[in-house]
Amino acid sequence: MALPASTPLLMDPSIPMLKPIRAGTSTTNPDEQDQTHQRLTGSEVMEEVKLLYSIAFPIIAAGLLVYGKSMISMLFMGRLGKEALAGGSLSIGIANITGYSVLSGLAMGMEAISSQACGAKQWSLMGQTLQRTILILLFSSIPISLLWIKIEPLLLFCGQDPTISSIASTYLSFCLPDLFFQSIINPLKIYLRTQNVTFPVTFSAAFSLALHAPINYFLIYHLGLGIKGVAMAVVIADFNLLGVLFLYVSFSGVHRKSWQGWSAKCFEGWKPILILAIPSCISVCLEWWWYELMILLSGVLFNAAEAVSTMGILLQATSLAYIFPSALSLAVSTRVGNELGANRPNKAKTSCHVAIMCATVTSLLLMICMTTFRNAWGNAFTDDESICWLTAAAMPVVGLCELGNCPQTTGCGALRGSARPALAVHINFGSFYGVGLPLAIVLGFVMKMGVLGLCFGLLAAQGVCACLMVFVLSRTDWMIQAQRAKELIGVDVENQTISIKSLLC
Repeated sequence: MALPASTPLLMDPSIPMLKPIRAGTSTTNPDEQDQTHQRLTGSEVMEEVKLLYSIAFPIIAAGLLVYGKSMISMLFMGRLGKEALAGGSLSIGIANITGYSVLSGLAMGMEAISSQACGAKQWSLMGQTLQRTILILLFSSIPISLLWIKIEPLLLFCGQDPTISSIASTYLSFCLPDLFFQSIINPLKIYLRTQNVTFPVTFSAAFSLALHAPINYFLIYHLGLGIKGVAMAVVIADFNLLGVLFLYVSFSGVHRKSWQGWSAKCFEGWKPILILAIPSCISVCLEWWWYELMILLSGVLFNAAEAVSTMGILLQATSLAYIFPSALSLAVSTRVGNELGANRPNKAKTSCHVAIMCATVTSLLLMICMTTFRNAWGNAFTDDESICWLTAAAMPVVGLCELGNCPQTTGCGALRGSARPALAVHINFGSFYGVGLPLAIVLGFVMKMGVLGLCFGLLAAQGVCACLMVFVLSRTDWMIQAQRAKELIGVDVENQTISIKSLLC
């Protein structure tokens, strides 16, 4: 629900409040405004592609390494037996829905402030934003921890098998320390990335993955910890990742300009971050939860056993594919934020448009790959002919979904970089739950199309979402966004009032 434009914000002195900005107004001269309407040259496009992928490639590598870590955990759970695999899979789904998606989404609230502050060389604001975000995530971890501790009665109340519920509860209980580590890892990654420092994240993920399988083997087989060992290995893996990141920050000196140590100021001025963090979190969760909902809907289809297995295999494919547009989304968020913070709106516009072009090319490549490997992908997971047939039939539809998924994911990054996450919430909610979900239910259940019907619902949601995202970005006045960036990070200290509507729109 939109808040009244007159609602005031009480801001920290280090982040002066914005004044409402009238559409079409700008503080830059006409020559600068004309630059935002110039046609891009080939050299400008190539230069921007290099800048985007200098950030995106290390993120892609890190994403593949993290994907490998989850696959190793699944393989060890599978060797523990069918019940351990079922309980572990259930607990991972619960952890994603109630924990990791929430922390990841909340952390994204610092992206706009941190990237724009870096572009404007407001170093102290970057350090304060990092501190505040870590505290916000730590406080958010408390109710999540309480939920995980009490999850078994809730699962039994929902009709889950007692054995599987017990295993899931055990896994989540031993994963509790990971909430603490993730509350620091997520903001630290953004802190580094908004300074265009991405290699340490890739290196730390590689180091963590290299130790993950041996640690699993030792805990599960030598110590006989079973599912507890799998959970503890996940915690240790993230501890190793955090340790490497901390050592890099300490010895590289990347923090010297922006980090003056912990101070009492970190307990103040949370409103600006929360106003960005909450819609960012909702946007992430709306999309993340949709895929978990697809699993639940598959479970009540007429061929539930085959449908759930097929959907699980398909989601493994979409998770792997998502690494590429997600990395591009994070890269364009950083680029747009840096350029707006440096008061270069024409560069921010260029970055946004080039990123959408790159996302379109990426979507075509992913669609071709999914269509080409439609038969091999199912066979890699199971020998069941019916599941393999369903997977092969649905993979081309899932591939078509990437035509919408890549541009809309990248567009979300551009909106975050320009401090407009609320727009992403409205677009995602309307597309996935206003269009995609009803259509998936009608096609899957009323029209008896089963898994294919659910996939066509996803296709419709992604298509509508991408079109709306591109429309919003094409209508963006980047001069106004540059002025908003000035005020958000405190460059224009004379302006002392802002409305919530001005910040979110």
